[in-house]
Amino acid sequence: MPVKEGLALYAAATEAAALGLPLLEVGTYCGRSTILLADAARAAGVSVITVDHHRGSEEQQPGWDYHDPATVDPEIGRMDTLPTFRRTLHRAGLEDHVIAVVGRSPQVAAVWNSPVALVFIDGGHTDEHANADYEGWAPHVAEGGLLVIHDVFPDPVDEWTGQAPYRIYLRALESGAFTEISATDSLRVLRRTGAGALRRD
Repeated sequence: MPVKEGLALYAAATEAAALGLPLLEVGTYCGRSTILLADAARAAGVSVITVDHHRGSEEQQPGWDYHDPATVDPEIGRMDTLPTFRRTLHRAGLEDHVIAVVGRSPQVAAVWNSPVALVFIDGGHTDEHANADYEGWAPHVAEGGLLVIHDVFPDPVDEWTGQAPYRIYLRALESGAFTEISATDSLRVLRRTGAGALRRD
């Protein structure tokens, strides 16, 4: 995450944390954005819940541009970013402010039943994954809370990197539940301003 977008995420987290509810992140990876959320949460006395299966998204798999061989578990031959994430939290001194949920976003969302002040969607970049993240978590954003979507690229040339996030951003606006309050490069911040229609029938 570039610095400018990170600062925008931190500002959104700081604002949302004032609601006194947890902040939720979809897509932990190695924890860079988590520590931004957690620092804001610590100041407000709330927690961050971060959800990830830690096996890497599509573009992080072997053979793709964003693959890091250091994240592969040598015993099983699959990615495992959880150890790196835990070290990140430890070094930042933020372990006590983060609840890490290891699992697939739709499965976790299906059993989640509490409102949150912020949902940060930064998971898989296919339509299947982006839509599942949106449909699973957007309904849990409290009134006045924030929905933050990363990697929103309107240009069709960015089909792999940001068109799915762009499409869920459009869905959020069209739902009647959210109003955009800021755009910083590929980061969009929307406020929950109504009930809207958040799931497809």
